[in-house]
Amino acid sequence: MTDHQRSRTRTDSSVLIIGAGPGGIAVAERVADLGIDFVVVERAAGLGGTWYQNRYPGVGCDVPAHYYSYSTDPNAAATTLFASGAELRAYFEDHARRTGVAEHVVHDTEVTDLDWEDGAWTVTSADGQRTRHRAVVGATGRLNRAKVPDIAGLDRFAGVLAHSSDWDPSEDLAGKRVAVVGTGSSGAQIVSALAGTASTVTVFQRTASWVMPVPNEPIPEELRAAMLASPERAREQYRATEAFVRGIAEASIDPDGPGARARDAQIRAGLESVADPALRRALTPDYAIGCKRIVFSGTFLTAVQRPDVQLVTSRITEVEPTGVRTADGALHEADVLILATGFHADNYLRPIRVRGADGITLDELWADSFLSYKSVALPEMPNLFLVNGPYTPGGSTNVLAAIEEHAGYVVRLVEHALTEHVAVRPDTARTRELLEAVRAEARRTVWATGGCDSWYLDASGTPLVSPMTIDEVAADLREVAWGDLVVTPV
Repeated sequence: MTDHQRSRTRTDSSVLIIGAGPGGIAVAERVADLGIDFVVVERAAGLGGTWYQNRYPGVGCDVPAHYYSYSTDPNAAATTLFASGAELRAYFEDHARRTGVAEHVVHDTEVTDLDWEDGAWTVTSADGQRTRHRAVVGATGRLNRAKVPDIAGLDRFAGVLAHSSDWDPSEDLAGKRVAVVGTGSSGAQIVSALAGTASTVTVFQRTASWVMPVPNEPIPEELRAAMLASPERAREQYRATEAFVRGIAEASIDPDGPGARARDAQIRAGLESVADPALRRALTPDYAIGCKRIVFSGTFLTAVQRPDVQLVTSRITEVEPTGVRTADGALHEADVLILATGFHADNYLRPIRVRGADGITLDELWADSFLSYKSVALPEMPNLFLVNGPYTPGGSTNVLAAIEEHAGYVVRLVEHALTEHVAVRPDTARTRELLEAVRAEARRTVWATGGCDSWYLDASGTPLVSPMTIDEVAADLREVAWGDLVVTPV
């Protein structure tokens, strides 16, 4: 951390933004355009959020690159249909630099406490620094706290052990025996990347995933050059890719529609390409397509058929110094153990301790459900706003497009709070009413009825993602519904 950054952490600003990933950058850019003073605090040493943190072999995005970018700044530099983690990290870093947001980011700073006191938020960081801010925006993302499985003996493993999000990319895996726990998106990417490089790859499948076998085609050089030369051509490509992605994403909320039927046929055809009937059966999920997040990979089903890749479906009983023991008694020896086991996707702001109006805490507010207003605000938490909060659409749209809509709405609330010298929070009863409608719709989706357990679900089995399309999100957030909000002077 530079001396300039250290001094800025001691300076109160009107707005504090927590997180310098895609959501935090989007909010910061809009706040800056209004001339409001702000600071962004980021616990990592760099920009990009999940794309800074995750550097495991094969890391990438399963939304086409031309759409997984800001609508005002389509990603013209991506070299393949689905951008790599490194390309996405570079895109968000470059965008933050060009818009001036990067100058306002204080790195290596983790917020531990938020306290609403005397009309403003007192913010405490892990190093003990305390600052005051009239408004706070939480842009911490959902996939940032690793979920490490409770497997006996993990601490006894003698080789290299890491969760996928903590992977050190300098590790040389050539010729190593690699074990991978998990076959979701991260697991599939890791297996695809290491097959043929590691001496062996042993894949421990806890639950099979439906795989959409979409090849990651290179983007033609002439298209990249045209997009780089013409912002309008880049926006045209964004819109074209958006239309393609919408057709796939919205199939998850219309399982009987033509889009879903075409998607399902492509997925099942991919499974039929697995030559070994026993392996094909093992890779076939026992739940409806779309219940869990679909894995988009044109290489996983090929990789898992290689002779140097073994799929293990027997339950892991313990980890020993030299490998992984399964319920059938077998010891699968390994030099490297990678846990592709996902994240605590229901943390949101937590583990930050939040105490709002009248001393109510976030844990108390969320004791029964993740009470939130349109995914962007919380009852009893004045001038505390979110992007990508609870019930943000995920499976039914590109989350980055939803984040852009959230950012625009939140910044309108921030501007009103600051210019009018007021505290803004959603009415509790209205929030419950709106949220129950969202939860009722979510319970009718394949995410809840498809017979699976996934990170989409809360403890009651209700999806924590809304089945809204991006058009519906935009319409819902087009105008501020002031009648839903409690506005008080500060």
